Amino acid sequence: MIPDLPIRLIALDIDGTIVGDDLVLHERTVRAVTEARRRGVRVSIVTGRMATSGMEFARKLGLTETVVGYQGAIAREMGDGRVEPLGRLLRHRPLDAATAMEIVTWTRSVGLVPHFNHLETLILPADDPRADDYSRFVGGRLTLVPSLEEWLADRRTVTKVIAVGRRPAPDEAYPEAAATFAGRAEATISHPEFLEFVAPGVSKGEALRWLARREGVPMAQVMAVGDQLNDVDMIVAAGHGVAMGNAPEAVRSVARYVAPDVDEQGAARMIEALVLGEGGPA
Repeated sequence: MIPDLPIRLIALDIDGTIVGDDLVLHERTVRAVTEARRRGVRVSIVTGRMATSGMEFARKLGLTETVVGYQGAIAREMGDGRVEPLGRLLRHRPLDAATAMEIVTWTRSVGLVPHFNHLETLILPADDPRADDYSRFVGGRLTLVPSLEEWLADRRTVTKVIAVGRRPAPDEAYPEAAATFAGRAEATISHPEFLEFVAPGVSKGEALRWLARREGVPMAQVMAVGDQLNDVDMIVAAGHGVAMGNAPEAVRSVARYVAPDVDEQGAARMIEALVLGEGGPA
């Protein structure tokens, strides 16, 4: 993709990109995004998280644009947080239940712990030892069930399967996961401890192209910023693809630009350089 200026649409990942492990959104990032939007640039969150979780960060940034969640499997308009907290569902591309059940069995066989994300809910077995941690993370959007098999039995689809394991287990399992479920599910890494599966054809890159068409912006004038394997497609698809400095080499190698680390507010610094014209790019 040959880049073009001005940049008219920015797609931002969350974890490892605009926030670090402390989940703190720093003022420099808020200021850079606010100024970009004041100049007419559209800014959207494109995340592996559920859309409602993405909206929490979008509100802190003052965004009103579409939020893309679950690697592109879902997109919602921004809710107002009160009367319409979720926002209108614009698209949903779920994974078929039979494949999801195979993924559950396979991930357990390689030592990972699976659970489901469906629309705006985390589906977790009641005996999962990390249930309390997840509950604090997602609040009321957690449903505890006797078993994943029982919950899925009468359903045709589920939005996403996520399998958790200590690093480097997800990375080590990824190549076999991609090969085993090729054509039936897309496997990706969204975090060093998360191996995720979504419907065939679903990716942040595909979702970004959909979003750009919706906004009437050529991909050459799109900036996408991310830090993990699940961000590669959108970094490559955008005219201005940015990898964070803390990203793995496989992600940095496909990017047009490499930003400073998340702890140095690298995403904000790239917006300042490429959109606001404040100094040279990192």
